[in-house]
Amino acid sequence: MSAAALVIARAPRPGQCKTRLEPLLGPEGCARLQAGLVRRAARWAAAAAPGAAFVAFDPVDGEAELRALVPEGVRLFPQVEGDLGDRLAAAIDRVFAEHGGPVLTIGVDVPRLDAGHAAAALSDLADECDVTLGPALDGGYYLIGLREPRPSLFALPTEAWGGPDVWLLTIEAAQSARLSLGLLRAERDLDTPGDAQALLADPALPADVASLLRAA
Repeated sequence: MSAAALVIARAPRPGQCKTRLEPLLGPEGCARLQAGLVRRAARWAAAAAPGAAFVAFDPVDGEAELRALVPEGVRLFPQVEGDLGDRLAAAIDRVFAEHGGPVLTIGVDVPRLDAGHAAAALSDLADECDVTLGPALDGGYYLIGLREPRPSLFALPTEAWGGPDVWLLTIEAAQSARLSLGLLRAERDLDTPGDAQALLADPALPADVASLLRAA
C-alpha cells in the first residue's frame, strides 16, 4: 500500500504560534510565518503521499484557517487533547485506521524539508526499519516514519516534550521495544531568533520563508 503523510499543525493566530520569534517578528509576523510554514508542510505531504495527505490541526476551531492553506484533497481533522505525545499518537493511529501504513509524520518547523527527506524515510521503511527518525538540532525530531502504529514511542513524560531529550528518549523507547531504527540527516527547526539568523545564512533556505524572516 502507498504511504500516507501527516502534518501536525497549529492555526496561524497572532500570539498563539511561533511565540519565541515574537522579539524578531512580532505576533502578526509570527502568524504570517506560521501560515507560510503550514502551507509548505502541507504541500510536502501532498507530494510525498498523493491522495493520502492529512493535517491534524489545533485548536479545534481552526479548520477554516488551515483549509485555506492546504492543497485540495488534503484531509483535515482536529487534534485530541493532551500533551504532544498524546496528540501525536492519536493522530497517527487515526491515519493508520483510515489509510494504513507506512505513515510519515512531520511538524511545520523545518523549512528545508524537501522530497529527499520523504524518499529517504520511505527507503528506510521499505528496508524493513520499523521506525525512522529525522533528528532536529534542538534535541527533538522533525519527522517520524512508521510501518505500523507504535504508541509506546510517544509515551514520554509530559515535561520531556519540547525539551532537548525528546530524540534520545524516543531512541531509547524504540530500543526497549526492540524496533529496528533508521535515521535521516539532522535539520534545524525554525523556533528562535537564533534559528532565524542561522537559516537566513543558509543559501538553501526557501525564498518564501527567507522573505518572511527578512520582513522583520
